Amino acid sequence: MIKHSATLAVNEKISALRAAGKPVLHLGFGEAGLPVLPEIGAELASAAGQNAYGPVVGSASARASVAGYFTRRDLPTDPEQAILAPGSKALLYAALAALPGDLVLPTPSWVTYAAQAALVGKRVIGVPVPGEAGGVPDPALLEPALAAARREGADPKLLVLTLPDNPTGTAAGADLVKAVCEIADRHGLVIISDEIYRDLTYVPEAHLSPASLLPERTIVTGGLSKSTALGGWRVGFARMPAGELGRSTTERIVGIASEIWSSLAMPMQAAAEFVLSEPTSVTDHVAACRRLHAAVSSAVHSALVEAGAECRTPSAAFYVYPDFEQLRPELTSAGIRTGAELADALLDNHGVGVLAGEHFGDTPSAYRFRVASSLLYGETEDQRWQALRSENPVELPWIADALDRLRTALRSLV
Repeated sequence: MIKHSATLAVNEKISALRAAGKPVLHLGFGEAGLPVLPEIGAELASAAGQNAYGPVVGSASARASVAGYFTRRDLPTDPEQAILAPGSKALLYAALAALPGDLVLPTPSWVTYAAQAALVGKRVIGVPVPGEAGGVPDPALLEPALAAARREGADPKLLVLTLPDNPTGTAAGADLVKAVCEIADRHGLVIISDEIYRDLTYVPEAHLSPASLLPERTIVTGGLSKSTALGGWRVGFARMPAGELGRSTTERIVGIASEIWSSLAMPMQAAAEFVLSEPTSVTDHVAACRRLHAAVSSAVHSALVEAGAECRTPSAAFYVYPDFEQLRPELTSAGIRTGAELADALLDNHGVGVLAGEHFGDTPSAYRFRVASSLLYGETEDQRWQALRSENPVELPWIADALDRLRTALRSLV
């Protein structure tokens, strides 16, 4: 049985606690936590009358905007390679359903990949991420893992990468991406590169897509949920590879899409077309979001390290993934034996909601969890706009107070 998504479940649990009047510092859900840029809202409103069904893959103009978006990022793209859908989750599922073979996943990785693989009957071969960054399997462990999987009867043919990464909030460097792609090439793996956080890489020019290295065998997915904080609008898009693999996979995805979601709603296509054409108002807004995420994630990272965690320095998005292994004696003495129990203790005893590492495929006994800093920007739209415009957002009273509450909770753990 596929369980309720852990990320959605923790968000609903914390929302219920808050509705009951219990103060909770919400660090458990990966929502971008920012208001809608008015220009984007105006585009959606002006398209509200477009109530007819659109093409399954998206309108010609929306696909052209997707193609332009990728082309400006050094991935020359024809509109025929673009597909739009109600969220990148739908496209990830369709790609997994359309392509043969079992799935290789970095561990830890976003909760949805393994669940979707189970839905379409694929085995999952987990490979730990390297010490430098998440989102890619450790190149030193990847080939042995492939060999072991084949000995056990698996058929690894797909590799999902998350660039930048959820849950670690890191962006794998070019050397790591190249090493993984070389191995994927030798073993004939098709890569699905989830790049929904691409525009939130703190050093955007450092991003290297696998599609630059293996263009004929890489599908890239993205969306508007993170960079422009439009998660509830459910706008996703994909760049399919040119050539026979891309054409045949697109045909299968269209078949799946036509029976599941029909098409992305036309008003959302209009909004996507506007955002992906990247007028200055949008690029300035994304840059402001990126600066805010970097400032607050870095402050959360510092608080965790001060409390005794080992933790990769965040380099993208709004996540931090601490490891409290060095506090094992103290945590064990307090009756906390697993990462899930640590997350429960933080929520139940200290009012801090996080998501345990085991939900991301991590070892249950590890004292690791994901912290999402993006819901600290304010309780009101006005506060969130102030956070976006502030030169030093961590000094805003409501963000500073949240950071103090986190430090207090961490000190109280042991």
